[in-house]
Amino acid sequence: MSTSWKPLTEGEKKRYQVINDENLAFLMNRYNKVNRWVIGDMIRRSAYHYPDKPALIFKDRTLTYAQLEEECNRVANGLIDLGVKKYDRVAILAHNTLDHVLTWFGCAKIGAIYLAINYLLRGKDISYCINHSESKIFIVEDALFDLVKDVLDDMPTVKTWMWSRQGAEKPPVNESFMDFEPWYRKYPATEPDTILHIEDPCQMTYTSGTESLPKGVIISNQALMAQYMGAIVDGQYDEDDINVNALPIYHCAQRDVFMNPVFWVGGTNVLIAPDMVQILQNIARFKATMFFAPPTVWIGLLRHPDLAKYDLTSLKKCYYGASIMPVEILKEIMEKFPGTRIYNYYGQTELAPYHTILKAKDALTKLGSAGMGGLNMETRLEDEQYVPIGQTGVPGEICGKGPHALIMYFKEPEKTEEAMKGGWFHSGDVGVLDEDRYITVVDRKKDMIKTGGENVPTREVEEAIYLDKRVQEVAVIGLPDPKWVEAVTAVIVLKAGQKMTEEDVVAHCRKELAAFKCPKRIIFMDALPKTPTGKILKRELRQSLK
Repeated sequence: MSTSWKPLTEGEKKRYQVINDENLAFLMNRYNKVNRWVIGDMIRRSAYHYPDKPALIFKDRTLTYAQLEEECNRVANGLIDLGVKKYDRVAILAHNTLDHVLTWFGCAKIGAIYLAINYLLRGKDISYCINHSESKIFIVEDALFDLVKDVLDDMPTVKTWMWSRQGAEKPPVNESFMDFEPWYRKYPATEPDTILHIEDPCQMTYTSGTESLPKGVIISNQALMAQYMGAIVDGQYDEDDINVNALPIYHCAQRDVFMNPVFWVGGTNVLIAPDMVQILQNIARFKATMFFAPPTVWIGLLRHPDLAKYDLTSLKKCYYGASIMPVEILKEIMEKFPGTRIYNYYGQTELAPYHTILKAKDALTKLGSAGMGGLNMETRLEDEQYVPIGQTGVPGEICGKGPHALIMYFKEPEKTEEAMKGGWFHSGDVGVLDEDRYITVVDRKKDMIKTGGENVPTREVEEAIYLDKRVQEVAVIGLPDPKWVEAVTAVIVLKAGQKMTEEDVVAHCRKELAAFKCPKRIIFMDALPKTPTGKILKRELRQSLK
């Protein structure tokens, strides 16, 4: 029985006679442990069904669901002892590690708000996120300490610093830091006594953003639970799945569309680094049944010289997302992994994050499409006056509505209002509908090139260039031009051993595209700048090539 349980007073008994907001709030709190539905309960419920089943494999450690539940409870009780209260922010800067997973669920069990910091950020960018979020706890992996060592004094909101020690050597000497593992292990493995509601915020993510300062996206238990349910149903996950998590779990795509829903259904999660050889080795070693990667990572796997050395026949479900998949690459996945089901998730951080899905049954008939709204989501296109677009082939902004949506951008009322205008979340992406109301993402609004008075979707040009088998990767951007205002520019990475001239590219594009869409500039590079999730950084390209 809860330690806070007390007999009903005569006044409280009267609350059972009338249904109103005040009385319902009392009842929801009193019987919270009985009927609540939040992230903090997820591992415990899976442990009830599968106590001895491997839940998480990380390096040489395997935790069953019963063991994972106990470890998460220890972290939760430790946070309470440090004075962390409901809605307090707890930040972590870490790779894919056990400590990272325990931090997330430890926060969820006490109503704290988990904040994962992007490890591509540096110094003042990190201190901005910590200060803006007013984080009280900051857990830093030892290997990433160099990213923050020069700004430690610039984060006054942090009351407790911790090491997440992953290396054999002692972290850099800093007396203000506690060691994460010795700290949490001294606390009890019993579940903390907390009142949590599905509407409560539980997660904060700073968008990589198109603006100079990132926005802090606040997500609720409701958004995540609805999103997990949709991913399980739409993506066809089950308790027999073995999922290799290679993309960073600080990012909501890997964490919330794949890792956490697999925990919920009782599958097994393998946690590794985003390394091509490790991906191939671990899929083969653990006989993984499912794997997610953005297009750039799929391209890297398809081109890997050792691909044929590994037995990947256990892989039954292939997922992609995070950016647009070139149709030619999708066809190649189908050829290299015959018999697998292929799914495309599309969404944004603000939608927890998946919005639409192209299911496996449509993978061949709807090549290049992002599908329809997920199980719990609605989707539509709008023009610049916010009027819905129903015609096929007419570009419009992709908008979504449903329980996945964010609560707010923290401390940003104007930006929240702008994003939510008219009762729909506005994605900033441009799409078109087909005759079945499936959406194809044409471009980001900011990536659409305006050249010579015409709009050119960068994806269309990229798809045309990918038809040339010498091309490994391509990014099309607009660069300033005195004649065209913006010049269509193709930045190309060739496959190993291949040769191609600017003239070859132009000649090829003239066969596939209208003249005004053909690149005016061609740039060959050895590699394209990317985020850890594999998304090509077009903004960085534009800035470096101006």
